Amino acid sequence: MSADAWHALTHIRLADALDILLLAVILYSFLRLIQDTKAYQMVIGLAVVGFLYLFSRLAKLTVSHWMIKNFLTYLIIAIIVLFQGEIRRFLTGIGSRTIRKPLALRSFQEKIEDLFLAVDYMARHKIGALIAVTKEISLKAFADRGTRLDAVLSKDLLVSLFYPHSPLHDGAVIVEGNRILAAGCLLPLPATHNLREDMVARTRHLAALGLSQETDAAVIVVSEQTGDMTLAAKGELERMPDINAFKERLLEYLRNE
Repeated sequence: MSADAWHALTHIRLADALDILLLAVILYSFLRLIQDTKAYQMVIGLAVVGFLYLFSRLAKLTVSHWMIKNFLTYLIIAIIVLFQGEIRRFLTGIGSRTIRKPLALRSFQEKIEDLFLAVDYMARHKIGALIAVTKEISLKAFADRGTRLDAVLSKDLLVSLFYPHSPLHDGAVIVEGNRILAAGCLLPLPATHNLREDMVARTRHLAALGLSQETDAAVIVVSEQTGDMTLAAKGELERMPDINAFKERLLEYLRNE
């Protein structure tokens, strides 16, 4: 075994090294994408199945090896079904990565106080809101479904957009950097969802969940029934206890690669 390994190392080609490097980058990117999500637990489960496959083969456990081998035949289909949201975000991210992220984040931080003053005001007055903050994957395709604004982000403008009886209050506002791209936007609803019992499944929450499954956007939801504040990211909904925790959690998410 050691002789074969040494022979492989001494006869490695440049193409082989690039092949290994490319595979490592793909695996690393995928693991970073599903980090802190339920899909991460599924990956661990798949790794256990792979270990059992190798163990049953080496130990010559004929029946167990036959069963696991037949199960692996359908593994590709299972991966596509289980990780369809993560795969969609991964492929979308490849085509939407941009070197403008540091500049966009810096300009967003200049207006973050306006954003959270508006969110805090709407939460206290139980004004429903749905705000999508762009990270790396462009949301312009969703902005085109609404009313284009391209206006500077401000507390007064945000509150007025979501104020009851406003023509645009039912849709989502899309923010990129320090600007509001559009309002009254339609967001995709999730194909499947699994909300906790304490998380009310309202339309805004489902829309936020759907967008966070398809893109890497951070989506802010304010409930008009309870005034609760929720952050949707990576296909997960997280209720925020207060505005300071909300600000810290959002910035943490946007800064992470």
